Amino acid sequence: MKPLIALTGGIGSGKSYVANLLRKRGIPVYDCDAAAKRLMREDEQLQAKLTDLIGPDTYNGGQLQKRVVAEYLLKSEVHKQQLNAVVHPAVANDFLHSGLQWLESAILFESGFNLLVNFQYIVCVTAPLCVRQERICQRDHISPQQAQQWIEAQWPQEKTAAASHFIINNDGVQDIDQQLDKILNQII
Repeated sequence: MKPLIALTGGIGSGKSYVANLLRKRGIPVYDCDAAAKRLMREDEQLQAKLTDLIGPDTYNGGQLQKRVVAEYLLKSEVHKQQLNAVVHPAVANDFLHSGLQWLESAILFESGFNLLVNFQYIVCVTAPLCVRQERICQRDHISPQQAQQWIEAQWPQEKTAAASHFIINNDGVQDIDQQLDKILNQII
C-alpha cells in the first residue's frame, strides 16, 4: 500500500505552488479546502449535521449560506471547534476514499486533521516571513498588517516544520524542484 502524504505550510509559504508541481509530475493532490466546500454543498449527511449545529438558515433552497456559516464561526473559538468537528471528519473520510496519496492542507496540525488520517509522511513548505507577507499582499491585495494577522492566526511556521518529516524551503533562492525530487526519492 502506498504511503499517505500530507503537504502543509502556512499562508504565503507556497504550499499550493508545490502541490501544482506535484500535479505537473502526474501526482494528483487532494485539496482539503476545495473538498470541504464541495462536501458542504453536496453531502446530504454533512448538510444535516451543519444545519443541526448552526441552525435552519444554514441552507436556503439547498444553497449553503456562507454568511450564516461565517457569522457562526466568528462568534467564538468554541463555535470554530464545533464546526471543525463536523467538517473535518467528512473531509478525512472523503480523502481516504479518494484513492489519492497526497493531501494539501494549510492547517493540518491546528485543525487536528493529522489525527484523523494516518499520514506516513508530512512535508512542510516554509518561506521567510517577509516573503510570505509580500506574497499574501500581492495575491489578496491587502496591507502588510492584514497579511501579518493572517499569518498569526495559524501555527508558527517553526512549530509546523518541527512536526513534519520533510521541509521544502521556498525562499525564492533554493531550487524547489531539486528539493521535491530529493523528498520523492526518499519516500519511494
